[in-house]
Amino acid sequence: MAGVSPATVSRYLNMPEIVASATATKISEAIEKTGYVQNLAAGALAGNRSRLIAVLVPDIAQSIFNDTVEAMIEALSRDRNSVMLALTGSDNSRLVREINMALAHRVDAIVLTGIVSDEETRQKLRAAKVTVIETWGLAEDPIDVSVGFSHTAAGEELARFLRSRGYRRPHLVVPRSPRAERRAGGFISRWTHDGGQEPTRLEVNVPSHFGQGRLSYRALADLPEQPDVVVCGSDWIAQGLIVEAQAAGIRVPDQLAVTGFGNLRLAGDMRPTITSVDIDGAHVAREVMRVLRARALDEKVEPLIDVGFRVIARESA
Repeated sequence: MAGVSPATVSRYLNMPEIVASATATKISEAIEKTGYVQNLAAGALAGNRSRLIAVLVPDIAQSIFNDTVEAMIEALSRDRNSVMLALTGSDNSRLVREINMALAHRVDAIVLTGIVSDEETRQKLRAAKVTVIETWGLAEDPIDVSVGFSHTAAGEELARFLRSRGYRRPHLVVPRSPRAERRAGGFISRWTHDGGQEPTRLEVNVPSHFGQGRLSYRALADLPEQPDVVVCGSDWIAQGLIVEAQAAGIRVPDQLAVTGFGNLRLAGDMRPTITSVDIDGAHVAREVMRVLRARALDEKVEPLIDVGFRVIARESA
């Protein structure tokens, strides 16, 4: 109907920018008239590329990963890829199942949130002929490529920052996750190394939410000595704690300072605004896209890509 060869139609479907505009118009009109839908499964078998990318995240409700996921999906779509988004659960209870599902669909790449700890799963991913990108952390021994930052270093930097501001009695509210635990470990190590007493701490379940912050404030009454700063494992916890403190007549930061993590939009919208640790989610997404484009061209990429972090000083500390 378009009056061109099957090869030209194939080029139009897969690389439209290389097809002359007049030819592209003819093919487009023929596709519209016939209602043709490309068989991507057959195309993947023939061309060894599915253009399907699996993105696995623990959760997306009140998540610090949202900016990264949105930026990544937008960039992947511009590159004519489709995204298979799966939620692995806050405790990654569905991680292995979702990885197996992604491999069964012959995806071109799997983008993971965090570092896979299960050795059997790591070996399976290494044996698969797909690009594997672990994000939001820097693996000591990456499965393939790791794009992220050191949670330990983030905790250490926050400890240095608070000490420089004159705080001396920190209390940690730590979500039960490997990433949060590494940040807490880095904070405690730096704090005690610089001469401080080991901070008190409270562990909370994941995912983080506003209510945990309110409960965390009430739990301060049980401490033998009241802290002068509470280091929260997320901005959601920090927000809830500040609201509860203010309801009790406590002035933040004059009587109690508070920090968060993630630099969510709410951190800048709160009053007082929340001091937080910022991770540039869009930067993570850009680095992921750079890796995927390099792999499509059979170019080498470095196994560890550090996107860094920064402490954003605001009113709450």
